[in-house]
Amino acid sequence: MAEWFNNDEFWARFEDHMFTPSRLEAARAEVDRFIALFDVHPPAAILDLGCGPGRHALEFARRGFTVTGVDRTRRYLDKARAAADAEGLAIEFVESDMRNFVRPDTFDAAINYFTAFGYFDDPADDLKMVRNLCTSLKPSRRLLIDLAGKEIIAARYQPRGWDRHGDTIVLEERRLFDGWKRLESRWTMIRGTERYESNVILRLYSGAELESLLHQAGFTRIELYGRLNGAPYDQNAERLIAVATK
Repeated sequence: MAEWFNNDEFWARFEDHMFTPSRLEAARAEVDRFIALFDVHPPAAILDLGCGPGRHALEFARRGFTVTGVDRTRRYLDKARAAADAEGLAIEFVESDMRNFVRPDTFDAAINYFTAFGYFDDPADDLKMVRNLCTSLKPSRRLLIDLAGKEIIAARYQPRGWDRHGDTIVLEERRLFDGWKRLESRWTMIRGTERYESNVILRLYSGAELESLLHQAGFTRIELYGRLNGAPYDQNAERLIAVATK
């Protein structure tokens, strides 16, 4: 069976739903937080794995960092390159499956942000991905992973929901399966008479499970946060954010 995330039409159809103007604008404040958590300064080398249309890669480059953005979706990379060219920013964009990208001892920091993790049917692929990230970092450098933690989903679970963006409505129907290991969401986009449906399947991680995976991958210290401002991962957490040190 084809992996859901290798469907180019999905990323094209739902681009505006995922990358709203407010989410694009938030990149500036998010990069402020990344820099504080990483304690890095230009021209440090940054890896944005799963960079999408480059919102964070562009912001890092504007501040003088050396940036590599990696994504499997050519449409997003083309947009990111065009935006970088328009601003005169020198950013390396690489088209690659996240499981396969590795550059030993190259980067001063890495991000995998906005639930760009847990896509794969085989959990060994998640381990391979974080091992490659560990290998790609220089010694004592840090990785930040952001996702919806299992505890947060359990506290706020809703079987269905919807969002409206202009003349477009996106419906989501959600189903937990495989003993709370995975979440399947059916996304339905409705715009006038146009209708498009696709399934998204994510492997779920609790804070303890993600911490264990990162240790297994070779990271020596893992800090868990519930928000980018460094708030603890507790009952008030909005996201599961792991900062792992090689």
